[in-house]
Amino acid sequence: MKISELVKQTGVTKETIHYYIREGVLRKPRKVGKNAADYNEGYIEQIRTIKSLRENYFLPLPVIKKLIKRQRKKTSEEQTSFQFLSEHFKPLDHLFPTKITGRKVFLKETGLDDNWLSELEKWRVITSTEVDGERVYLRDDVIIGKLIVAMGNIGMLPGKGFDPKMLKGFTDFFRDMAIKNIDIFWNAEWGNIPTETLALKGIQATEILSLFFYHIYRKLVMEEFKNHLKNNKIKIKSAVSLENF
Repeated sequence: MKISELVKQTGVTKETIHYYIREGVLRKPRKVGKNAADYNEGYIEQIRTIKSLRENYFLPLPVIKKLIKRQRKKTSEEQTSFQFLSEHFKPLDHLFPTKITGRKVFLKETGLDDNWLSELEKWRVITSTEVDGERVYLRDDVIIGKLIVAMGNIGMLPGKGFDPKMLKGFTDFFRDMAIKNIDIFWNAEWGNIPTETLALKGIQATEILSLFFYHIYRKLVMEEFKNHLKNNKIKIKSAVSLENF
């Protein structure tokens, strides 16, 4: 494709793309004429990854260059995970409180449609409170909404065999677990410590367990997915070619 199409697909200017090439973050494209070059499809995801690392992690270009170089030595599965997480996992979302006021604003911010949001609210996957007659959605609900849209974007749709009610099942399971863990924590033998200190410990425990659940689920799913591929003698290549990094 021509660079004009690459600009259109990525939202990155021609000057920035040339800058990435000069800095060695992107490899030089194949020349098809004296003043023309051909950019294959791999450049689209490469540029999106660079853009995500800069916008979501505020990493300088030399660091991004090293990260990308390191990715070339990893498996195709690891490369795909790296690209997806760099785009969708945004640490700054957890540093600044995000609060959306108004249902229409929430729909626009997440990309959900109104009917789908109503279903998710009925299942209590997404919840809100009413303040001065307006619905208020907290940071985690915004992130969950965006992730559900991302599921649809990669094909996790009812027509493909994916049952959206699984989300309700997951939510109910974790809600029951949360209630039990809070009871265990609050009734533990903490000794004579102030209630305020105990509350702070509860917040710390919440963040630690949340990270544990994320990583243990990711670890187990990755292991079982690889076993599935191995047992069925399936070899895959990354959905996005990194050969031009």
